[in-house]
Amino acid sequence: MFSRERRRKTPMIDCISVENMRRSDAYTIANLVPSLELMYRAAYGVFLAGTWEGRTAIVVGSGNNGGDGFALAWILKEHHCDCTVFTVSQHLSQDSRYYAEKAASAGVPIDSFEAECLAGYGTVVDCLLGTGFHGALRENYRAAIEAINKSKAYVVSVDINSGMNGDSGEADLAVCSDLTVTIGYVKRGLIAPNAGRYMKRLVCADIGIVLETKEWKICGEHEQLTEGCFPCPQWLDMRPIEAISVRETE
Repeated sequence: MFSRERRRKTPMIDCISVENMRRSDAYTIANLVPSLELMYRAAYGVFLAGTWEGRTAIVVGSGNNGGDGFALAWILKEHHCDCTVFTVSQHLSQDSRYYAEKAASAGVPIDSFEAECLAGYGTVVDCLLGTGFHGALRENYRAAIEAINKSKAYVVSVDINSGMNGDSGEADLAVCSDLTVTIGYVKRGLIAPNAGRYMKRLVCADIGIVLETKEWKICGEHEQLTEGCFPCPQWLDMRPIEAISVRETE
């Protein structure tokens, strides 16, 4: 129904650590783009990357990854797509709460996550945990990840497959996605060999974050590998989704 992509070809793209992403995000927010606008752009990038047919369930956590999910729900509602948000926590970050209110005001149903709540949805969006996750999964997040993996839906993970380490690609339990839309830059763990167990396709949404430090590059199939350059894994689509020139938040 809705499938929108704006892409440009590039022979080589940046690959960075989670800490570099955190610093680059903080610099951009402090000097260039408000955090609410970046969150909207992230959600819009996911919207552009996906194909939204039938009913969509968006499963959100308490952090800003969940905020991307609320913003996506608001965008989907504006485009007359049927979606519901399921929350695994009553606690929300400040930016997440802003978009939760936007989604609710637009008429998006927001319910608590429960067993079997994903039945009947053609698409499930994973907005549980971001790239900063490490350590053991809490039981409510583990239950949500297991439910997503058991669903027969088309699964979209936002920024990273929840449960995966953003630097190593390792996971005790992680969401298995059909599409992962990482935000800003490709993180090192997303191209690690183990990451391919959890994702079928990976794309990156360019939302205008200024990179603080150059670290590594990912080379296309016709590029010569050099020091600090990784070959493109088969699941990575190196053509970025551009989600920079979108409307400002109110």
